[in-house]
Amino acid sequence: MSMTKADIVERIYKEAGFSKKEAAELVDLVFKVIKDTLAKGEKVKISGFGNFSIRDKATRVGRNPQTGTAMNISARRVLTFKPSQILKEDITDRYSHRLDENGNEDVTVKAKEAVPRALSSFLNNIDDTVYSDDDDNDDE
Repeated sequence: MSMTKADIVERIYKEAGFSKKEAAELVDLVFKVIKDTLAKGEKVKISGFGNFSIRDKATRVGRNPQTGTAMNISARRVLTFKPSQILKEDITDRYSHRLDENGNEDVTVKAKEAVPRALSSFLNNIDDTVYSDDDDNDDE
């Protein structure tokens, strides 16, 4: 099951005590700020959640999978998301027990109860940024 924007509004309405109209306006405003920031080519870093950024991809040669014919794929800008280490650990902690030795998930097994650290680190403004050698984190 996917979570929709309406589901997010409903959760904020129930958990934060806003009216449904206020919750909808808040969600719309947050998404607008994120979209506007990305449209300017700037990164969006949400502590405890992850980083959104725009990346330019060069023109490249690809193949039509049905015919095998070579074709040019045009240059474009793509949106990327890199989850924070805390978010990755929260998800792993809650769902890793559902995987068998071959990596297949048994969705009938319930997720473990846990207090998501990603939310608490965001609310407490903790920067959990962990970079590895292959990360694209230079602000040039």
